[in-house]
Amino acid sequence: MRVFVGLATLVAAFALVGCGGDDSKKGSLTVYSGREEELVQPLIDMFEEKTGIQVDVRYGNSADLAATIAEEGDNSPADVFFSQDPGSLGAVADKLVELPRATLDRVAERFRDSGNRWTGTSGRTRVLAYNTEALTEEQVPDSVFDLTDPAWKGKIGIAPTNASFQAFVTAMRLSVGDEKTRQWLVDLKQNDPKIYEKNTPIVEAVAAGEIDLGLVNHYYLNLVKAEQPDAPVANHFLAAGDPGALVSVAGAGVLASTGNKDQAEQFVAFLLSDEGQRYYTESAAEAEYPLVDGIPARSGLPPLETLKGPDVDLSTFGAELESTLEMLRETGYLS
Repeated sequence: MRVFVGLATLVAAFALVGCGGDDSKKGSLTVYSGREEELVQPLIDMFEEKTGIQVDVRYGNSADLAATIAEEGDNSPADVFFSQDPGSLGAVADKLVELPRATLDRVAERFRDSGNRWTGTSGRTRVLAYNTEALTEEQVPDSVFDLTDPAWKGKIGIAPTNASFQAFVTAMRLSVGDEKTRQWLVDLKQNDPKIYEKNTPIVEAVAAGEIDLGLVNHYYLNLVKAEQPDAPVANHFLAAGDPGALVSVAGAGVLASTGNKDQAEQFVAFLLSDEGQRYYTESAAEAEYPLVDGIPARSGLPPLETLKGPDVDLSTFGAELESTLEMLRETGYLS
């Protein structure tokens, strides 16, 4: 996506992100992105068009990229880590620099790091996508704990290697404890869930009738509907407080080792600019939630403030990530 704007808009945008003179519009950035290319490349293109800053992107799994950043240390070529989930950002929080206050204040505290080293850039909630020809909404469980019922054996799709699934398991651990979470994973495993690498194939499988339910983020429905408008699939929002109703964020932080701090901060600030946030409402197929006040969610979505997931602190997810991954390995979901 290419966006052309007038001089007045450019001036306003650069005032927002704290740019200096013309020199601040030059250079290049390396972004490690745990966000999929099809979801965020148009947004990155918008930033390049607006600033003249070239962005080189390394795409990958968020947890894997976090491990790479930790291994690379001060020699990492990354300037910005753009993560699918807060856990991966938190896992490398000691490698991130504190963000400018003007950027942080754009987002509510619940959606950013308590240490000010990363900020959420868009929001999502976990849902159960369901096949509308196989089930009525009343038949869809209101809690993930109901998914262990033998009635759902072989009818559920999950993506254990995906960062959002891992964040959900972390939220379950923090809200109901390790023992109950481990037992749920064991019981779900016995129910023979279908395993997928990513979330979009889960929703496609639901639409095709291969499975009845898919535990995914809400916005994957929009991606599938864009290609298959008549697909018999819909989202079911889980009960308030249920671990499966987690309201989480994608987010970004600037590496302390960057040699391009000004440009890196511009990039994060652009993600939280009105234009960057409207992308999720007006352009992006996935229809995530904007996090900045005054930018409404896509029509048809329940307002962000009405979503009540488990009472957990997203900024603690990083410290819990390795324990979550270990639990998933021990219960046979990861190798």
